[in-house]
Amino acid sequence: MNTLHDLLAEVPAWDIVSAVIDIVIVYYVAYRSMLLMRGTRAIQMLVGIVLVLALFFVSEEAVLNLTTVNWILEKFVSSFILIVIILFQPDIRRALSAMGKNPLFLSQQGRQRGPTIYDEVIRAAVRLSAKHIGALIVLERDADLSPFTEEAIPIDARVTADALFAAFIPSHENPLHDGAVIISKGRISHAGCFLPLTENPRVEKTLGTRHRAAIGITESTDAVVVVVSEESGIISMAVASELRRGLDANMLREELLRLFGPRGREDE
Repeated sequence: MNTLHDLLAEVPAWDIVSAVIDIVIVYYVAYRSMLLMRGTRAIQMLVGIVLVLALFFVSEEAVLNLTTVNWILEKFVSSFILIVIILFQPDIRRALSAMGKNPLFLSQQGRQRGPTIYDEVIRAAVRLSAKHIGALIVLERDADLSPFTEEAIPIDARVTADALFAAFIPSHENPLHDGAVIISKGRISHAGCFLPLTENPRVEKTLGTRHRAAIGITESTDAVVVVVSEESGIISMAVASELRRGLDANMLREELLRLFGPRGREDE
């Protein structure tokens, strides 16, 4: 203990403060980066990169002496920074955008997030289904969906069946109906959102753009999407690149509670 005290006594105070600040900044940036990537495919790519780097080190002459493998991976590692920028371009752009909007990453929690939200979504889906009105309702989970709202219409409204129903009324005077509605942090965040279409060639040819968009966003995020078919009125739900069709109100409620769990009420 005395030895440590003597060592610290010989180090200038500013060097200690500088080292602490340096560690805190690196830790915080890494922590916020992991939060931004949570629930997206970036985590899977990050795991893949770590495995490639591990293989590079164990393939060196001093370990396994895998000459050809090490030579190939050496070319990969030499361009590591460029490869990371290309692979994580959407996440880097989202992080910089989030930093610009909220430089200190202050908490924005505290909005309503109760189980009544699911009931409102279910009631809206049933009403839309009965009227054969097409709808696309995206419920955010861990992954940030803000990249899909850049050209959308900001709403920031309470989640109610009436609001969701009104958003999808097909009319040239209703600019909200063309696109998806995103529910984030217990609020209707945006409407008129355009989602990426799935590129999976095994998707049924009979599925239209609305269902392909629902599958598409679940391929790159962990969002849950409720879809109502305009032609048939069938209610479907997309999650984890899979589409489950022919849901009624009870089945939809069971699925939502299974995925999200029983949350607290609005005052939580």
